[in-house]
Amino acid sequence: MTKFSELNLNPKVLKAVEEAGYETPTPIQAGAIPPALEGRDVLGIAQTGTGKTASFTLPMITMLARGRARARMPRSLVLCPTRELAAQVAENFDTYAKHVKLTKALLIGGVSFKEQDQLIDKGVDVLIATPGRLLDHFERGKLLLTGVQIMVVDEADRMLDMGFIPDIERIFSLTPFTRQTLFFSATMAPEIERITNTFLSNPARIEVARQATASETIEQGVVLFKSSRRDREASEKRKLLRMLIDAEGDKCTNAIIFCNRKVDVDIVAKSLKKYGYDAAPIHGDLDQSQRTRTLDGFRAGELRFLVASDVAARGLDVPAVSHVFNFDVPSHAEDYVHRIGRTGRAGREGKALMICVPRDERNLDDIEKLVQKEIPRLDNPLNSAPASAAAPEPKAEPAAEEKRPSRSRSRSRSEKPTEKPETEKPQTETAAAEPAREEKPRRERRDRSGGRGSDNKVVGLGDHMPEFIALSFDERRAG
Repeated sequence: MTKFSELNLNPKVLKAVEEAGYETPTPIQAGAIPPALEGRDVLGIAQTGTGKTASFTLPMITMLARGRARARMPRSLVLCPTRELAAQVAENFDTYAKHVKLTKALLIGGVSFKEQDQLIDKGVDVLIATPGRLLDHFERGKLLLTGVQIMVVDEADRMLDMGFIPDIERIFSLTPFTRQTLFFSATMAPEIERITNTFLSNPARIEVARQATASETIEQGVVLFKSSRRDREASEKRKLLRMLIDAEGDKCTNAIIFCNRKVDVDIVAKSLKKYGYDAAPIHGDLDQSQRTRTLDGFRAGELRFLVASDVAARGLDVPAVSHVFNFDVPSHAEDYVHRIGRTGRAGREGKALMICVPRDERNLDDIEKLVQKEIPRLDNPLNSAPASAAAPEPKAEPAAEEKRPSRSRSRSRSEKPTEKPETEKPQTETAAAEPAREEKPRRERRDRSGGRGSDNKVVGLGDHMPEFIALSFDERRAG
């Protein structure tokens, strides 16, 4: 079995790797590091959680240990789809380059331009950035990419999903043609294949697992859920999530709960906190400092449940996530692989559970086609729960239905006396009263319209009627 000491890495880099507790490289690391050190382009295809980040950081540090950075002209560039992944890559560089004098800058949104400009002006060896913020700095004239020797594209398929491919192509055009390119992706969509054919030169292709496969150490399951009524689907689905969490008991030490929409992330997180679960949301609309605090708390074990959108699905390395719950079936089958890849990392065991409503069954079929196996169906705990606990609202409906016949019977009994013939006297009194009732409204209508009452006074002007109104037409004309 290959060891890191056999990969021709810089001795100072090897020392940092040993201090981090690693001895044996993963398959993607063992396959990608040697050609990268030779200066070849590398195309790495591997499922998430296999150590792709170290497979490009270690050879980069070794190669960049020689040389010096120039102001505004970084020597290497690492592109990441999300802020969290970029920050994680920066942490890896700090870990493995602590015995090597290299400078780095992290360009992500939510951070002051001024602070980032100051780092770039000093000159950096490693520039780690998201595509949008990188182009912002370039367009402001604060950055030149003509000195880039090594360029890395991490999680390329996620870049495709997020619509970054035009930005990636533009960034490629701003870098030297002689650069070395390290390109990593979990899946190879046709668009990704086109980019690699365009911008990579005779790459060493390292594919360590079947495309879009989940780790065998992850136990998977799906609950097919149908609500009792359409307007109760959201609340019953959240109740089902809580029951799934409770059923795992102490085995669920921490978990990431994925939702498709940002608004649902907030709702699910609030619902869990309301019922006493230690949960917090993370998605793209939150302030960067808040996202960082939430992730740090989850990594440190201070937060048990992280409710996330797909912003957290790619590349986040939290080594010991025991469970992943897919509150929603992901719209893209590839996202399922990346979501559940947050658990069962580095050979650990993990568990991934998913809730599927009828409208998402087509997406479930796509996922099973992609991973090439059927996801085991689990019993719905709501069905086995007591009726009063599982669905308290529907229980009231039969009671309401039972009361309706009794009301109809009471009405029928009350209608029976009206069927008896009435005497002549009440009919006469009723007939006499009807004209009186009709006459009164007519008088009231005439009085309200400004007509004269029985005393021939104008109604509506009171005692303050102007004198000229009381005059006859002839008198007014003569006056």
